Amino acid sequence: MAKDLTISYLLDFYGEVLTEKQRTVMEQYYNEDLSLAEIAENFGITRQGVRDAIKRGEATVRELEDKVGFAARYRAMGENLERLDQLARDIRFYNAQQYDQSPEVARAAREMLELIKQMREA
Repeated sequence: MAKDLTISYLLDFYGEVLTEKQRTVMEQYYNEDLSLAEIAENFGITRQGVRDAIKRGEATVRELEDKVGFAARYRAMGENLERLDQLARDIRFYNAQQYDQSPEVARAAREMLELIKQMREA
């Protein structure tokens, strides 16, 4: 069974909707990199039982992502914040290179960078 590591990412968003046992099985498989046999031994079930629990959990978190898309939006927001951060730094740099620097542009770039920092920390 090949691991789709996006499932580990989706578990961060949707793991709480799974049963405790199902979530733990999936965390051991995806995050702790335990084998099906090791997980089966931990829970006193068969390897097939572990595999079935993982497949059901995968289907659940994928279905939720398809419906609500929190993980995709979170990833896009992070990428957009990175791009905004770079643009604000570029503006600040280009303004500093000008003979007639604009204090308004410098202030706006500083403010944008501070807002971006706050958004990342939130």
